[in-house]
Amino acid sequence: MRAQVFTILPEVFPGFLASSLTGKALAEEKWSLKVVNIRDYAFDKYGSVDDTPSGGGAGMVMRADVLGETLKHNFTGGKLLNMSPRGVPLNQKLVHQLAAEDELNIICSRFEGVDERVLEEYGALDISIGDYVLTGGEQAAMIMLDAIVRLLPDVLGNAESIKDESFESGLLEYPQYTRPVDWRGRMIPEVLLSGHHRKIDEWRLVQSQQITQQRRPDLWKKYLELK
Repeated sequence: MRAQVFTILPEVFPGFLASSLTGKALAEEKWSLKVVNIRDYAFDKYGSVDDTPSGGGAGMVMRADVLGETLKHNFTGGKLLNMSPRGVPLNQKLVHQLAAEDELNIICSRFEGVDERVLEEYGALDISIGDYVLTGGEQAAMIMLDAIVRLLPDVLGNAESIKDESFESGLLEYPQYTRPVDWRGRMIPEVLLSGHHRKIDEWRLVQSQQITQQRRPDLWKKYLELK
């Protein structure tokens, strides 16, 4: 998969994406990352990329002409995404869909956002990583790419581990334990030491159901609807 990021802060990339599994996969060319500085396409010596909102209001808006020029010279195909708090929620289903793409182009919007005409012109999809506002789309883009890259072929050491993760089955993941068996008087649940795989699977399912019901009633409702 090829990822291309459009940003006014190119120095922050690849950031934590250069570490751990995503960094190893990047070094092994299982995915690639190109970072484009939007300021390189500004029309003045100051590298200006924003202006005041039409109609008034606080803050600044990323200019259509500057970002449009950036895309004109760098966007050659694939899916175009814009990191924005007004976007569709990033969930595991969408992550799987994006991981199947050959090329992802990501706009890291800042200020009050991007001039709507650019998004319309290029058919960009707004994506949000949560119901909160960040200082810019760079952090959100990295989080999204981390979720995507780990689903690429041969990135995880054990691909089977994905199947039991939170959200894959519609439930949150069950509790995990490892040695020592007794830690400060707290014992690993006996069933996990039994070697009885059917009982272990049953216990884990019950735990996942209880945790989902308690912590994410919205997911629990969807889970019940699909059963």
